[in-house]
Amino acid sequence: MQKQTTLVRRSSLAVAICAVGLALSPAALAQVTSAEGYVPPDDTPAIKVGFTLFADYTYTDSPTAKNTDGSDYNPNAFNVSRAYINITGQLHHLLSFRITPDITRETGTGSSLNGSYTFRLKYGFGQFNMDDWLPKGSWARLGLQQTPYIDSAEGIYRYRFQSAIMVDRDGFLTSSDLGLSSHVNFPDNYGDVHVGIYNGEGYSKAEANDQKGFQVRASLRPLASVAIAKGWRITGFWNSDNVAKEQKRDRWLVDTTFEHPYVNLGFTYVEATNQASPGASEVKPRDFSIWVTPRTPFGLEALIRYDELKPNKDLDQKQKRTIVGIAYWFNFGHGIVSALMADYTQEKFDNFTPAKADNKFYALHTLFNF
Repeated sequence: MQKQTTLVRRSSLAVAICAVGLALSPAALAQVTSAEGYVPPDDTPAIKVGFTLFADYTYTDSPTAKNTDGSDYNPNAFNVSRAYINITGQLHHLLSFRITPDITRETGTGSSLNGSYTFRLKYGFGQFNMDDWLPKGSWARLGLQQTPYIDSAEGIYRYRFQSAIMVDRDGFLTSSDLGLSSHVNFPDNYGDVHVGIYNGEGYSKAEANDQKGFQVRASLRPLASVAIAKGWRITGFWNSDNVAKEQKRDRWLVDTTFEHPYVNLGFTYVEATNQASPGASEVKPRDFSIWVTPRTPFGLEALIRYDELKPNKDLDQKQKRTIVGIAYWFNFGHGIVSALMADYTQEKFDNFTPAKADNKFYALHTLFNF
């Protein structure tokens, strides 16, 4: 009964926070007066269509695979890992929306589409904009939307087209989920807060039961007024969820990042609590990632990244991932973002039973976005 009460309180808190902007709106609106030179917001309905495409060629150096005759070969393939169609727009300066289908491989046994690329919904939400009363970029959303941490982190990391960030790739968090959330920017670019309540199953699964996930991310720019240090952020994130009643799926993390015209860098540490079944022993994996992307004024950049995962912090097992690459970012302007990258990934598995072979991949990755 106590845990049910805690869940209800958590859910009520998330909904209450998300509704703060809505509750304040009428009062704030009543206080707005037209100043001399005031330019009213544009309420003309508008719609925009864009796209995001990740395509690559990947060569697997290790492990090898077996042909039907028993001989070894190195798997290699051309792939499309992401193909978004972004449909965004506004109905009014207070109301906007996004609809984004994305591809996935069909893997259903017996399906005539098995192995084909099929579209599924990645984002589909309505947004109430609160720029009239709160710092620009403040809003509330309802629907299938970005979760608080991954979207924020990828905006700084920028190399999602090479591979997902650590917490996504290692299964700690999902990038999109169905829910209600609210985002508020701090004045003068000192940071922001994003809080929400979600189904907890991610965008690729339906809600399984009555459990909901509560997520909150708070980021602070402590030296936002100092030119050389304004790109430094400190972030804390907490996810409280249950797979089922009395079956925990909690995560918390801290990270720090720094953005500069000539280098971006970051460090993330995450811990989790998982239970395989209600009342089962808790398993506590932990993971950290450190990365740096030095860059030049003419578009040439490097990526150096190291992740280290312990599937259970009480066992002496480690998965170590090293990524190195060099990229060229094209400067076409007009809202076009495009990059070409050659990279190498190595994954080592220490003390796993049964033993796991090292993974070694060479790849050529491309990004096209408009």
